[in-house]
Amino acid sequence: MQQPFRLALIAHDQKKDDMVAFARAYESLLAPCTIVATGTTGRLIMESCPSLQITRVKSGPLGGDQQIGALIAEGLIDGLIFFVDPLSPMPHDVDVKALMRLGIVYDIPMALNRATAEVLVQKKGLLRAD
Repeated sequence: MQQPFRLALIAHDQKKDDMVAFARAYESLLAPCTIVATGTTGRLIMESCPSLQITRVKSGPLGGDQQIGALIAEGLIDGLIFFVDPLSPMPHDVDVKALMRLGIVYDIPMALNRATAEVLVQKKGLLRAD
């Protein structure tokens, strides 16, 4: 039996509405996934997409990015969708870079904008490669 794809969802403040719209548009493809999201992003998606089962960690600036990074390092995340806002300053930029670095080191699919997230969801089919 195929294990659910374990997906992390994160969005910077100016991209949260985009993430919610993405989740709503792909709710049926995301539904079978095991989803982990940072605090506010997870709450907003849960309110908009009640069929999705989401485990929330702390807000990104309060350690949520690091929590998801630890899950990646432990092999508990299969893919990352992180809607990054490159135009806003981020006081926790170091954490964001560390998270992206872990995604690269552990060679998981990582989408940093909607266009790439759509390719990941549609082409990958959100299946684990066990």
